[in-house]
Amino acid sequence: MKAPYLTIKELTDAVGGVTPRMVRHYHTLGLLPPVQRSEGNYRLYTQQDVQRLQRVIALKQQGFQLSHIRQLLGSQSEEPASPTLMAQLQQQYRSVIQQITRLRQTATALEGLLGRDRNCQSTQAEALAQLKQLDVDAQEGLGQLEQLWSSLDAETAAHPEAFQESLQHLLPDLSHYSEITTHLLHQLVLACGDVSLIDFVSLSPSAVASSREALKAKCCIVTDLPTVAATLDHTRLAHLGCPVETLMDDPHITGVSEAEQTFYNHPVWQERLRQTPKGSVLVIGYAPSVLLATCQLIEQQQIEPALVIGMPIGFSHAPAAKRRLAATKVAHITIQGSFGGGLLASVTLNALVETLIEKPDCHCYLTRS
Repeated sequence: MKAPYLTIKELTDAVGGVTPRMVRHYHTLGLLPPVQRSEGNYRLYTQQDVQRLQRVIALKQQGFQLSHIRQLLGSQSEEPASPTLMAQLQQQYRSVIQQITRLRQTATALEGLLGRDRNCQSTQAEALAQLKQLDVDAQEGLGQLEQLWSSLDAETAAHPEAFQESLQHLLPDLSHYSEITTHLLHQLVLACGDVSLIDFVSLSPSAVASSREALKAKCCIVTDLPTVAATLDHTRLAHLGCPVETLMDDPHITGVSEAEQTFYNHPVWQERLRQTPKGSVLVIGYAPSVLLATCQLIEQQQIEPALVIGMPIGFSHAPAAKRRLAATKVAHITIQGSFGGGLLASVTLNALVETLIEKPDCHCYLTRS
């Protein structure tokens, strides 16, 4: 019969990713409550303690500070979050954004040096040499930096940029991806100018295969807004015989906020979504409510799209909608978190269409994602 209590070693083994020393530290901070002790003065833990420690670890992995975790776990679940805690979380968010800004500035400086195509690389050695000789005086050093970037920028007027060459110096290793997926990732980076986007792109294992089968079958392309439809490659889609339909085909609906409210408050658009033809490719670039409703209809087996490109914008509903999409069995391509937009959604479909027409017999995606 299993013992009702666990030792600290058994507790850490059950939870994983934590040491006995860390558990003792969490007791000191008040993250873990006092527990019963054995006759030998050893701490004895219950399954409730296991669950509590799992919550602490999960929240810590999400980036919450230990002091905030203590407050979160110390309040009753039915109680609203205290104004003090909310203010502290807002301050932590601002601090994180400031760190991201500083890192973005660092990345920009590195891109300015590393992201040089062949014709610009002659200035790279000169730039590094100047950095070595940079004066330590702060004000004069900043002036020298401005002069350095000006000299580097002057080289850019002599020739057009070779984007693929620049990308090779900046992109992470993509050798585990298929040629088709790699092209898609390249196009997304070029559309937004942010190499870090690659780490947020999520493709289901069958996404590429499903898209190619659907496009070959002359599937219907359904977008959420006219602005998304306008940026699709209509020439190539017409060549494939794929018609394009717009869910909310009101030309006056152009922004994400307007699209969200319109879809949520008008059943006519929700009913049109229910009429999505079987085997369609859905391209959702703005309204989180459209993606949430799509997921619900898929779960209820009311619609059967071949692929969902779900990239709505938003700070709470959009990430939730994308997580829900990832939990469905439908083939999908999404960008985790608040990243997204109509341009990235249409670029995704355009890249898939382009590789289908230019590489119709390519089967690399069958062995690699």
